[in-house]
Amino acid sequence: MSAVSAALLAMSRHLEVRDVLKTIVASARELLDAKYAALGVPDDHGGFAQFVVDGVSDAQWKAIGPLPRQHGILAAMLREARPVRLADVREDPRFEGWPSAHPDMSDFLGLPIRDGDEVLGALFLADKRCPKPSGGCGFTEDDEDLLAILAQHAAIALTNARLYERSRELTIAEERSRLAHELHDAVNQKLFSLRLTAQAAATLVDRDPARAKGELQQVAALAAEAAEELRAAVVELRPTALDEDGLIATLRTHIQVLDRAHSARVTFDSRGVRALPAAQEEALLRVAQEALHNALRHSGAARVEVTVAKRGPGAALRVVDDGNGFDPTAVRRAGRHLGMVSMRDRASGVGGRLHVESAPGKGTTIEMEVPGG
Repeated sequence: MSAVSAALLAMSRHLEVRDVLKTIVASARELLDAKYAALGVPDDHGGFAQFVVDGVSDAQWKAIGPLPRQHGILAAMLREARPVRLADVREDPRFEGWPSAHPDMSDFLGLPIRDGDEVLGALFLADKRCPKPSGGCGFTEDDEDLLAILAQHAAIALTNARLYERSRELTIAEERSRLAHELHDAVNQKLFSLRLTAQAAATLVDRDPARAKGELQQVAALAAEAAEELRAAVVELRPTALDEDGLIATLRTHIQVLDRAHSARVTFDSRGVRALPAAQEEALLRVAQEALHNALRHSGAARVEVTVAKRGPGAALRVVDDGNGFDPTAVRRAGRHLGMVSMRDRASGVGGRLHVESAPGKGTTIEMEVPGG
């Protein structure tokens, strides 16, 4: 029961679908003491949208080749949505053979993962580690009952992970919409000023060439500012490489581009930070982006410093600017939050905390701390 409890807690701890799938497979293999375990999530085209294995090395998995199709025993499990327990899968009439690099397997236990009438996936194990009597199956009825309990909780964890990912997609879409709106407003303001200044220069060319020259210089400055706003917004709209590159590399690249795009000096430093759970890394990245947006667009800062450092088993993000600062209590009373509510929600959503320190004329410090995973 202790092992089952640990497995269920591990499944509920993750928010990313891929992480949940890996935890389900590893937990099932460990609990039932099987040599191999796998979980397939079907797509709508006769294949699998995702397929996770445990007990097979990366080199073996690569050699096996493309993901399996929904045929043979896998298709029967998905179609009939009932358990399959076999003494030797190779003797079942539905068995259609292995790919050349696939390990040979004998005893087999498979179970669908269901949410009501919907089959979310197929979970199956092979080669239980125990003495096998001649003609008997390594997996028992008790094993099947235990796997059924695990599959029920796996369905809950998988459904929650899917809901989380959909919610995150909506949040990203909302952020991109906000950035696009800001881009429209900022560039529109610059272009409006540019047009007025150009008109003023045109009327002064003959009457006052010296003043016309000054106005044309202002046109050049406004055009440069508009280009700067455009570059910064495009950078923020571009999808980040967080999944591929990790938090530190993604932040470093993002800040290097912001440093080039803005007149303010933007620096980044990291100190001993290791990889964190995906949800925590995304929350830290989004809070850093919001804090940088405030500092570069609203504070008039000449310098912004971003630091991510190891703190206990977790990490701390710190964004410091030397801008105008503000009175946090006055901002709340006025109903203007400068993204503070969003940042606090992101911090609390991953078990972290956010601290904001600012005062008029004193700059702003935003610090977010998250626990380790």
